Amino acid sequence: MLKQQLNLKLSQKLSPQQIQLMKLIQLPTVAFEQRIKNELEENPALESGKESLEDDHFENEPMEDDHEVIETEFDVDDYLSDDEIPSYKLKANNYSKDDEENQIPYAAGISFTQYLRNQLSTMSLSENDYVIAEFLIGSVDSSGYIRRELIDIVDDLAFTQNIYTDEDNVLKVLKYVQNLDPSGVAARNLQECLSIQLQRRKSCKSTDLALQIIDNAFDMFTKKHYKKLLNKFSIDEDQLKAAIDEIESLNPKPGASYSSNTKIVEHVTPDFTIRIKNGELELTLNSRNAPEMHVSHDYANMLNAYKESKEKTKKQKEAVLFIKQKLDSAKWFIDAIKQRQQTLYATMSTIMNYQKDYFLTGDEREIKPMILKDIAERIDMDISTVSRVANSKYVDTPYGTFLIKEFFSESMKNDKGEDVSTREIKKILEVIIEKEDKSKPHTDAKLAELLKDKGYPIARRTIAKYREQLDLPVARLRKEI
Repeated sequence: MLKQQLNLKLSQKLSPQQIQLMKLIQLPTVAFEQRIKNELEENPALESGKESLEDDHFENEPMEDDHEVIETEFDVDDYLSDDEIPSYKLKANNYSKDDEENQIPYAAGISFTQYLRNQLSTMSLSENDYVIAEFLIGSVDSSGYIRRELIDIVDDLAFTQNIYTDEDNVLKVLKYVQNLDPSGVAARNLQECLSIQLQRRKSCKSTDLALQIIDNAFDMFTKKHYKKLLNKFSIDEDQLKAAIDEIESLNPKPGASYSSNTKIVEHVTPDFTIRIKNGELELTLNSRNAPEMHVSHDYANMLNAYKESKEKTKKQKEAVLFIKQKLDSAKWFIDAIKQRQQTLYATMSTIMNYQKDYFLTGDEREIKPMILKDIAERIDMDISTVSRVANSKYVDTPYGTFLIKEFFSESMKNDKGEDVSTREIKKILEVIIEKEDKSKPHTDAKLAELLKDKGYPIARRTIAKYREQLDLPVARLRKEI
């Protein structure tokens, strides 16, 4: 049965201005500049640079003529439409001078696969073997390895190349491919890769011993069972150390040694700069985050001209509605930029004052425990706003350039009941491991004892977690002769 009824409902919705502000806040400096550039291109009522003092500021008020009112209600999505594309851009083979590419092009280079194929052409192989060799080269990954089983390659050759062969023949051709440069390419595993490189080196005592270790005791070597290696090969520590040095000089990823001509170098543009002057911290916001923008006075004058006009046709009304939309959009964007500047500066200023001891000394042990909530409460903003600032912004300090979120860390209590940052504990742990005797490295249990002696009662499992976060191996793998 159908019936009508009234329901009262209270809901909150973000205004277009708030949505625009949130999107602007999370943009880093480079992306923010591109966003401003796009807005300037899309909105002719928005201009960059200082505002002329000779022009009068317009007032945003409804324009009336007797009882005639122009409807100004519109969707914010209309502001982001592509109705400002010049007509010449819609025509083929017709471009503006502004579209000219002034960037320096990269030199075209050959791929790693093509580099190997070029070497293959110098070898004397039968027609079938040459096709197999090309197929093997196509199976080499970016690290220089063939990760597939030979039986799978035999099947693929039959299905895709119509070549029927067996594993022995493929293995024979693989040996030819493994003679290509860089040394160690087309190996099926790390052991084979290191063995190929040692075989191509000039024979000497340390190289021969290193080859024996790789071929006959690879498992012992990877697990650093040095005593077992000494007994197995009846050698002393000096001989073993020379052989290990020889192995450590090899390249475990031969494919990575091939440098292409299309390198991409990424640069970090800091959004903030912190400097120390006369013992006090000084925070500055990157000037590229504070552009000078103003509303076009030409568009404001168009509105005034319409108000003074006695005859108002339908086309004039449509034109003035478009102008008013663009003017409102420009004012919204300028206000959002100003709020963005205030939010960024307030957030970073609070973080700087909170971590004042660290920024004055550069000692990571001075970093205090800090979470997003601590900063949000101090600046009276939402946690999500602080997160948007911290996750995408960089700060340039006297000790390097860091992502702001790196200064946030959880807290733990020391033996005095004081809250200390987990970053402080990790730094102390890193220093202890760096200074340990590498012939007898500390186990996680021993590290827990040492930290407890320093006033940080931490469980062994927590030590293991911090060690993994610092990308430090277990004691057995840190052992050296």
